[in-house]
Amino acid sequence: MILVGERINTGFKDVKAAVLEKNGAVIQEWARKQAAAKATYIDVNLGAVSRKPEDLIWMIEQVQAAVDTPISIDNNKPLMLKAALPVCRKPPLVNSVTASEAEMGEIFPLVAQHKASVIGLSIDETGSPASADKRVENAAKVFEKAMEFGLQPEQLYLDPIVMPLKFTQPQASEILKAAGQFRLFSDPPCHIICGLSNMSNGAIHKKLINRVFAAMLVANGLDAIILDVLDQELIDTLLTAELVMNKQIYADSYLEAFRG
Repeated sequence: MILVGERINTGFKDVKAAVLEKNGAVIQEWARKQAAAKATYIDVNLGAVSRKPEDLIWMIEQVQAAVDTPISIDNNKPLMLKAALPVCRKPPLVNSVTASEAEMGEIFPLVAQHKASVIGLSIDETGSPASADKRVENAAKVFEKAMEFGLQPEQLYLDPIVMPLKFTQPQASEILKAAGQFRLFSDPPCHIICGLSNMSNGAIHKKLINRVFAAMLVANGLDAIILDVLDQELIDTLLTAELVMNKQIYADSYLEAFRG
């Protein structure tokens, strides 16, 4: 399972303050915690705090000063990506690109140039899809365009667009249906990813909803996820779901083995 640690995000008050005050210690501490929890990538999200490339670069440099884990650049602005991609010591994950022809035409060349990977959202100019069919249609556009620019399936992460269960309950089954079809695009298949916390947005039983939906997504092909890597019960659920789906070899100590 590919785990993208979500915590270095200016949506969190401590990270926002750290960026505004240029307090690298906060960023580095979150980087170390997430790396220790076995994050595959550490997401760096500047959010609306700044549109200056140098602020995004500063965040990336703080993470890289603390850990060796690759970066997920949570930004889809070409100007920001052009500045940030060369700073990454290891091939990063770009988060994200939509099925917009203009957007794909700007971002995919940058991804290819830097041998990065990219998250493709199954959303287009008309907004969030309501059905599995529309999600698959949009994801297919992203997949085809990515291949045109020479990207390999393993560089592409397709996102079925998770919607809050509390407000859009009928969407949950459509998301699962779409995810199950994304892996049919190629052999070997591309990755399937989601931002898990969107599912429980506004709900009371956030952790329970996230755990259950994560397991259901794994059964429908999910192999990457943006999440709180420090949530041990959630990670255990994902590892066990992969075990049940025969993606891992059973051992009584499979949880301990993951944690090293």
